[in-house]
Amino acid sequence: MRSFKRLALVVLVLLVAAVIVLFVLENTQPVALLFLGWPTPQVPVSVFVLLAFLAGMMLGPLLAWFMGLRRRFK
Repeated sequence: MRSFKRLALVVLVLLVAAVIVLFVLENTQPVALLFLGWPTPQVPVSVFVLLAFLAGMMLGPLLAWFMGLRRRFK
């Protein structure tokens, strides 16, 4: 049973990696964004989307932890 779980995890990781590679290959159009008056260099759309995704993955748990602290100290 343990080896099946490992195999399933490996297959899932490979599937996610393949989806990310396909997304990056399909979104190669260069764009430049303007945020609060600051321009960004021209990079593929996929870079901005993946950066936003990673930022959300880091900020989500951080905000949940902060809200947990607020509830604990009330």
